[in-house]
Amino acid sequence: MFGTSGIRGPVGEDVTAELALSVGRAVGVGADRVVVGRDARESGRLLTDALSAGLRESGVDVVDLGLAATPTVARSVAREDADAGVAVTASHNPAPDNGIKLWQPSGQAYDADLRAEVERRLREDAADLAAWDELGDRVDRDTADGRHVDALVDAVDVPEPLSVVVDVGNGAGGVTVDALQRLGCEVETLNAQPDGSFPGRPSEPTAENCESLAALVAETDADLGIAHDGDADRMRCVAADGTYLSGDVTLALLAREAASPGQRVAAPVDTSLAVDDHLAEVDVSVERTQVGDVYVAERAGEGGVAFGGEPSGAWIWPGETLCPDGPLAACKVAALAAERPLADRLAEVETYPIRRDSVETAEKGAVMERVTERVLAEYGDVTTLDGVRVDLGDAWFLLRASGTQPLVRITAEARDADRAEAVFAEARDLLDDAVGA
Repeated sequence: MFGTSGIRGPVGEDVTAELALSVGRAVGVGADRVVVGRDARESGRLLTDALSAGLRESGVDVVDLGLAATPTVARSVAREDADAGVAVTASHNPAPDNGIKLWQPSGQAYDADLRAEVERRLREDAADLAAWDELGDRVDRDTADGRHVDALVDAVDVPEPLSVVVDVGNGAGGVTVDALQRLGCEVETLNAQPDGSFPGRPSEPTAENCESLAALVAETDADLGIAHDGDADRMRCVAADGTYLSGDVTLALLAREAASPGQRVAAPVDTSLAVDDHLAEVDVSVERTQVGDVYVAERAGEGGVAFGGEPSGAWIWPGETLCPDGPLAACKVAALAAERPLADRLAEVETYPIRRDSVETAEKGAVMERVTERVLAEYGDVTTLDGVRVDLGDAWFLLRASGTQPLVRITAEARDADRAEAVFAEARDLLDDAVGA
């Protein structure tokens, strides 16, 4: 039900007020106080009301942040002395979707055991409803954004004023604008009006969706461009010359700045070898995790791990918070750009040909079973931490089911372009055969 990043799906089909009510009741078992917040999607108020009703009839007090970035919700759990946080969001998914993501007081998303317990309560209808005179209260809190901004300003120093364009993506990431202004930056915004239909661009800040941002940065005297998804847990960036930084390059730059020699960085199995090579230059190693910010956060919470990141745009500084904090990442990138232009830093990261694609299938579980069986039979160096990853010596490929969508994803990389294409085709043939079986 929760996938790797919470419940997500089409509103009125997979995600309904009835589901939100049930999740509220399930989370409310054993809880006394819960923080809730939502992104700008049209269904957010309805789902938040239903979820809050389930919590309150379980005797839980609800602190409602209203429209809030997911990292603002996650950070507020501890600040409000709450037992859990709930973000009503589908993150970067399209406008018809919504979802629910659960947070611990540490700022980390619910781990596998906690998710499994909530799912058990849902299956067994294990609610613990309060008596009529013991229902929980609901209080609106309008200070969470300001406290988030304060934390960012305290955590980051931008040594020189910058001109920054922030594409909020019609989402909930306005915290970034306020924080950068407080840090002395001149900020211009794109798609800054919250609107859950995402009229400015699709919610996911891919290179294609950020073309307007890249063009504006390149055509003006801006030093930096920043883009968020709908709930601002993701951050992508554009250099002053309009170059959109890939997720792997961004990971390499942020990790190298965050980690000291001998420390480790957590990154998922689909991360480029370019990250390993760039960090090896300063004696920093990479530990692979399953794909999903919850898994990166779990590893980032271990001693000796200075940073966690995903090429998709989730960045975690465990010394600050264990949630992917897009506004914090924006401020960190601004600090890097103020010290030395991103284009100069980008030139120092040697990149390799990497291909990523996906195949839509409603039977991703069965497809992956067939793929795994065949790969284990035909290849020698295989890991099954998340999907199947095959190391071919001079190249590698990964086939894994998406945790949030009906897709199986393909990633292939080699240091030679022709070899990368050949390995990608090999992986694609394996997947096509499994889908058609």
